[in-house]
Amino acid sequence: MSSADLAAAPAAASLEVRLVQGIEQIDAGQWDACAGADQPFLGHAFLAALEASGSVSRRTGWLPLHLIVEQEGELLGCAPMYLKSHSYGEYVFDWGWANAYERAGGRYYPKLQVAVPFTPVPGPRLLVRPGSPPDMRAAVARGLLGAAQQLDVSSLHVTFCTEPEWRILGDAGLLQREGVQYHWCNRGYGSFDDFLASLKSSKRKTIRKERARVAEQGLCLETLTGDALTPDVWDTFYPFYRSTVDKRWGKAYLSKRFFQLLGATMPERVVLVMARHGGRCVAGALNLVGDDTLYGRIWGCQQEFEFLHFEACYYRAIDFAIERGLARVEAGAQGQHKLQRGYEPVPTYSAHWIRDPGFRDAVERFLAQERREMAVEIEELRELLPYRNA
Repeated sequence: MSSADLAAAPAAASLEVRLVQGIEQIDAGQWDACAGADQPFLGHAFLAALEASGSVSRRTGWLPLHLIVEQEGELLGCAPMYLKSHSYGEYVFDWGWANAYERAGGRYYPKLQVAVPFTPVPGPRLLVRPGSPPDMRAAVARGLLGAAQQLDVSSLHVTFCTEPEWRILGDAGLLQREGVQYHWCNRGYGSFDDFLASLKSSKRKTIRKERARVAEQGLCLETLTGDALTPDVWDTFYPFYRSTVDKRWGKAYLSKRFFQLLGATMPERVVLVMARHGGRCVAGALNLVGDDTLYGRIWGCQQEFEFLHFEACYYRAIDFAIERGLARVEAGAQGQHKLQRGYEPVPTYSAHWIRDPGFRDAVERFLAQERREMAVEIEELRELLPYRNA
């Protein structure tokens, strides 16, 4: 369904809503005008690297079906969307929903997913060109619902959207879900020592000991970006990624070709921390940088060293953010150990449309309870922050 008009498209006769099987069929400049420059994951280059590398395809269970809203050939709104045959690589978990629905005799897959594949990074999902009519995000939302209804899927999931989008989608009838991630906030620090001075004494001492222990083990770390990201660098990094995959999941979502394309097409957005021991690379941490945020994405190592993970993924990220004057470091979900290193709990948002009325009611009751529990959890987590004034 590479180009289908949707019955639930915006009311304005001059607007056309279509589904497109592949980001390369959409003009990069027009897509990026809607996506903006704030976040690298939504850019045409990143999504194209996922598709061109084979990491995202029908074969991998991520069939691209990007939604676009046009007016006289100009792209006014869009959304990165995929027809899914499983729930891997999403990080807003609905396996329990799928199992329950199929035990009851339903068919949960295929479903529609509005997201950046394999990327649990909050950001816009209803992408709109600046200067578009004020209701364009709602128009994109209506287009997504129209696609779900016409394609006869069980459900539509918009994950890691912004809070304003979450409210728009809720008004459109989608069920609302919340989660939690850990982000570090730059409060105008001039140096890492300034950041440490904001912490309680015991936490400050712990971090200093951890950083010193990394150096004592003979480890040297370097931060690579831009022209320094040669093909040899990706050849070295990819086994680190595979090592993490083998330990946790057993299936690599991303191909080596994806990383090579990332370095070739958007090197200025990549921040790669590599660790050496005895002259040999032993670990790496991949980050991407936006206009005001550093996004921690992938960590891998082939040899274990004490506190190296914390140094490469958290402390070096803070160093980089302070040096560049970035507002935040987003370290993703999972791991209360991030709290003790100054990363604060923040809510994340997703929205879900369920076709089956009875199943929808059950999910709605579950989500109402989950939201209450999540609000309590975030408040309790904030009490564990290491800051002196927390």
